[in-house]
Amino acid sequence: MHPMLWATVAFASTAAGGLFAIRYRQYLHLILGFTAGVVLGVVGFDLLPEIFHLTHEYGVEPVRPMVALVGGFLIFHAVEKLLLIHRGQETSYADHHHPDVGLLSALALVGHSFVDGMGIGLAFQVSPRIGLVVATAVIAHDFADGLNTVGLMLAHQNTHRRALGMLALDALAPVAGAASTLLVQLPPPILPLYLGFFAGFLLYIGAADILPEAHSHRSSALTIALTCLGAAFVFVVTRFAD
Repeated sequence: MHPMLWATVAFASTAAGGLFAIRYRQYLHLILGFTAGVVLGVVGFDLLPEIFHLTHEYGVEPVRPMVALVGGFLIFHAVEKLLLIHRGQETSYADHHHPDVGLLSALALVGHSFVDGMGIGLAFQVSPRIGLVVATAVIAHDFADGLNTVGLMLAHQNTHRRALGMLALDALAPVAGAASTLLVQLPPPILPLYLGFFAGFLLYIGAADILPEAHSHRSSALTIALTCLGAAFVFVVTRFAD
């Protein structure tokens, strides 16, 4: 399985999320609830066990990838807050709706999607199985990214045409990110550190971004059930992948 194939699926997921934002935004909380479960399941059921395995195989001190995990969480937290792309902050900036603000926020999400694509490519350097489960999380997350890209553009009074143009750029970003990793080969002892950092990134977007957004407007037992279903789905995928 080639990483570029899964990056192309991420492209389709991002595009679908943006189009969904235009047509069926009232069901967003259900999609995001499931997405959060998928992302958290990938961290708990696959990335962390793989990190423990690699630290033993390459003689890496376990605390090092855990430092990378916390660092990844905090770095993406800081970047998101500084760039004002966290959806929870939109109400604080309600009086600052301007097309350029929406454009800058959407460009931040494009960079975010580029990192997603790099995550897919580098995960396939660890193993096809890790690549598959990371791709699953990224594809689920990119649906929300596409939705948020269009939502931010329209919320700041951009035209539908500009919103769709930015959606196209966001959809292409994971493909470009995955392609960039074809030129880079990580040394084996670095792999558990990379996985720790990326696990922190996924943990942040799942627990601190996607899940709160899923419950921000219409929290329900169904949303919670879908989150549990998303995590269970990843559990089953990782067990069959073994």
